[in-house]
Amino acid sequence: MVTSLPEQAPPEASEVEVPAASEFNQSREDTEAEMPAADETPSADAAPKVEPPEPDDLSSLEGADTAPASQPQTGSAESTLSSPEAQSGNSGVDVDSDEPVLPSPQALAPEAPDSEEGLSISTEPAQPVQPEVEQDSGVFQPEADEEPTQPEAPEAEAADDPAVDETVTQDVGDPAPVDDAPSDGAADATEENASEGEMAALEEEPEEPSGTIGDLAEGVTTDRLPSVSDDGAGAEDNPPPLVRYAAPFSNPENKPLMAIVLIDDGSSPISFEALADFPYPISYAVDADWPGAAEAAEKYRGAGLEVLAMADLPPGAGATDAEVAMQSYLGAVPEAVAVMEGTDTGLQASRAATEQLIPILQDSGHGLVLFPNGLDTAQKLISREGVPVVSVFRDFDGDGQDATVIRRFLDQAAFKAGQGDQGVIMVGRLRAETVSALLLWGLQDRAGSVALAPVSAVLRAEQ
Repeated sequence: MVTSLPEQAPPEASEVEVPAASEFNQSREDTEAEMPAADETPSADAAPKVEPPEPDDLSSLEGADTAPASQPQTGSAESTLSSPEAQSGNSGVDVDSDEPVLPSPQALAPEAPDSEEGLSISTEPAQPVQPEVEQDSGVFQPEADEEPTQPEAPEAEAADDPAVDETVTQDVGDPAPVDDAPSDGAADATEENASEGEMAALEEEPEEPSGTIGDLAEGVTTDRLPSVSDDGAGAEDNPPPLVRYAAPFSNPENKPLMAIVLIDDGSSPISFEALADFPYPISYAVDADWPGAAEAAEKYRGAGLEVLAMADLPPGAGATDAEVAMQSYLGAVPEAVAVMEGTDTGLQASRAATEQLIPILQDSGHGLVLFPNGLDTAQKLISREGVPVVSVFRDFDGDGQDATVIRRFLDQAAFKAGQGDQGVIMVGRLRAETVSALLLWGLQDRAGSVALAPVSAVLRAEQ
């Protein structure tokens, strides 16, 4: 709805009051505006003119002397010149002359060796000073009325004859014994022979037992396991389990070694037939506490695969506990090539238990696989005693990793193996996803950069 705007009246102008004497109310005179004058235009005649230059002329050179100068006259050579007179006295000026440069000093020429005709050979070498022997300390004592005799010295005239020299030297070195009154040298020789006989008797005494398995625990049947130091068989006829039960392996291209170990604790649903035809070597760590450990180890060994005895020592175990436990674990998996540390309490619970593993493994001939622990002090201690021991590089499926992560871990292990001289051991479990990842990874290029080997090959490479 449109409405008309209200009519507005024009504003009314009101008169402003102006203060007196301010002259603000005066009116301005209306005069005509003055316009500015136009500028004058310059004319063309006022522009400057440039005159052309005058041509050059030679009028200024009319009076100049331009004739060439006359040639100079030279005088004739004087034929009466004479050489200067030599001064008879000292002029006071020393003149140095150049000296020739001498060659650098050379080494002396080799001289011929002196002839051997004038060599002096002594046929009477100086003998060592013999110690003084007490009267009551010797084995044989000379009688009171007899004095010990000394071997006669060779004559000086025998030095001219070589044959006589040799004979004299032998006589001096081996003096004839005196039956009735032995000399001081003979008494010393007798004492030395007696001391050597005592040392030989000590070496022939049988050594005490080494105290490996069974000497620290009471009521335990000992020496039931095969030992490397058993009598009646040599090293070739009775090799240690690390060699005797090792799977065949060859590395003609000398590639870096990489071993994969799968843990079998009896909880895996994967059948043994699915693992028998694996395309590359796989080692299996059988839990020694599992009741079916012996049966599972027998199946793996029947297929030509390597087996490890996985063991965990009790918490706070000492040396005696380690002996009893290791005897039980090695008996549960008799054809194991090595002992592997378990994933529970492990084998590094105490220093005493770790040190007790050294004589046990030295006597049994097994290898050892440990998990990393700090600065790996236990591994260094055991390795120093000659036991084959290797630390695991990575447990690649301990947290349930998928196949992609497992393959990435395997790539890292192959790269690590190529960087150093030592082999790499990877640990996993019998899971369907783990087995699938291992099969796929074996087809990749990274797997061809290493030699996939059984665990015994990596342990024996450390020896």
